[in-house]
Amino acid sequence: MYQRKYFFPTFDVLEPMISTRTLYYQDRFYEKAIEQLNQIKKDERPLEEMVIHIDEYPLEDRGMLLYLAGRILNHELYFNSIGKNNHMPVGKLKEKIIETYGSYEQFIEEFKRKSFHLVGSGYTFLVMDREGNLKIVNMPNEETPYLYGMIPIMALDLWEHSYYLDSQDRMIEYIDAFFEVIDYEKINDRYEKNIL
Repeated sequence: MYQRKYFFPTFDVLEPMISTRTLYYQDRFYEKAIEQLNQIKKDERPLEEMVIHIDEYPLEDRGMLLYLAGRILNHELYFNSIGKNNHMPVGKLKEKIIETYGSYEQFIEEFKRKSFHLVGSGYTFLVMDREGNLKIVNMPNEETPYLYGMIPIMALDLWEHSYYLDSQDRMIEYIDAFFEVIDYEKINDRYEKNIL
């Protein structure tokens, strides 16, 4: 049985940037995916490993397993990318962002540009590739970077349920708000644990 790994202290924790109602429904999508996954996944393998070794599962289960595992992993990463504190990069992640993008401002510009151009629903991720380089990538629906050998360290949920209640069709407002609630201490911790 997969047990949820993230609990919001309260659903109003990110007001006014992300509303109580939006976080509540985000949590419901996450909880429902866990319930559905536990109906079909019968082993104790971590989800990241399951995704990497999806070819070891019955062919008829693979599509739904990938979808649900992605929904859970992506929501957990998104929830662990936001918070009330530490809205500026820190540690080795700050150094790598500046090395890769020239400045934090240029990183934000590139991340927002990439996010705004996601086609359909999905996520924008900051990932580490196999060589340890930072990349900003869009993935549709519930695809996860683990499927492509990348380690995700930050996620922006761009499914409509993540912003429509607050911003309607003004997705750019939500993307801007995301940068007001990023918790770079948590993101840097993930980055430093995965440095080659």
